[in-house]
Amino acid sequence: MIEFLREAARVKPSQKQLDWFDMEFYGFIHFGPNTFTDSEWGQGSEAEEIFHPEKLDCDQWVEAIRTAGMKGMVLTAKHHDGFCLWPSKYTEHSVKNSPCKRDVVREAAEACKRGGIKFGFYLSPWDRNSKYYGTPEYNDYFCNQLTELLTEYGDIFYVWFDNACGEGPNGKKQKYDFPRYFELIHKYQPNALIFNDFGPDIRWCGNEAGAARHSEWAVVPSELCFYGDVQTGPGPMAEEGNLSYLYNTEQELGTMPTILYSKGLVFTPSEIDISIRPGWFWHEKEEPHSLERLFHTYLTSVGANACLHLNIPPNKDGLLDNRDVKRLKELGELIQKEFGKEIPSVIEKQENEPATQPVYTIVLEKLMPLKRLKYVILREDIARGQRVESFRVSAVFTSGGQYPLYQGTCIGNKKICQLQNPFALQNPLIDDSDEYISKLKVQVTAARDEVVMKEIKVY
Repeated sequence: MIEFLREAARVKPSQKQLDWFDMEFYGFIHFGPNTFTDSEWGQGSEAEEIFHPEKLDCDQWVEAIRTAGMKGMVLTAKHHDGFCLWPSKYTEHSVKNSPCKRDVVREAAEACKRGGIKFGFYLSPWDRNSKYYGTPEYNDYFCNQLTELLTEYGDIFYVWFDNACGEGPNGKKQKYDFPRYFELIHKYQPNALIFNDFGPDIRWCGNEAGAARHSEWAVVPSELCFYGDVQTGPGPMAEEGNLSYLYNTEQELGTMPTILYSKGLVFTPSEIDISIRPGWFWHEKEEPHSLERLFHTYLTSVGANACLHLNIPPNKDGLLDNRDVKRLKELGELIQKEFGKEIPSVIEKQENEPATQPVYTIVLEKLMPLKRLKYVILREDIARGQRVESFRVSAVFTSGGQYPLYQGTCIGNKKICQLQNPFALQNPLIDDSDEYISKLKVQVTAARDEVVMKEIKVY
């Protein structure tokens, strides 16, 4: 088992996965007929004339996204209703037959370029409008539309799918040809990441509430990352055509039992997706979530070895709601306030400790009262693999005493440790103003292989 864990520690991300982690936080735009019908899932029979955003301004979307600190935007080019926000040659159910008559995908892509952020799109495989849905011809139809989006709108950083699979106009469900979709993406946009519930590049966290797992590992068994027939249940990716590009290690385990192979593990990190308000499309009576909830989601996504995908839906005018714009600005300001200024320190690694259980001493340049310290941010060098299984952070007081402030499991790309004040926990009335910290200690208590830390910062 020790050898198997070491092999798991050697499963590495691709360069585009490392670049994705560096983004940390990006926006989602759900916009279409549902915006005008006050619904979440359209029927596919909505008239094209209903889509009429008279003040459409994609630059306003991008500016609001940037104020929150997000580095990209993903547009819902087509949702389950089949309505296309670009003038697709393969359907009449698109903007070309609406009063708008504007290529929203193009305007969004160009606004992202002007605003200095990356652009991606969501193309729903489920299509409640297409007459081909539920037949073999539908996969041709879908690939034709996917090719349009991949070849006519510049660089794409992200192609976002889901596994929604209901009935089409003919009452049938569709067997999606995901391997074929992936081949097109690799052909036309080789640097684009692919998201679906199970990968291949990025996988879903499993909920839309913004809640990460207690331990969010990026290295997972390949059985958790698969595609198959969503009508009858999924099958392992390894059995669905040539998907060898999923595996980032070619080493075998030698003497280990035959069920344990290095090719059974893949590097497929998790995305946390949530909408800024209860619905994914705009509804006038809904209010954005509280600043506290959104910031907590940031801490437990970006700060828990994942990335945050925050949806902000435009209204009927084609603008982001002023309430949402205000909340985005507040969120960006809070993130900057909490993490904009690092506390100066020097990191020392304790000698003669096991490679899998190192101890790092954070020597503060100035003595500091305990209540001034809020966070310790830890980052592994995941380019060499994710390895830490558990750790703890302790305070070293000038009086000589030590006290644990945080205990965690995996670290991965980034772990934001929100420190606890032991005095406030025991008795809020105790005055801890005389308790000063000279050092913090980070001790790794378990790891799969030699620990390689990239960064330790205090805020």
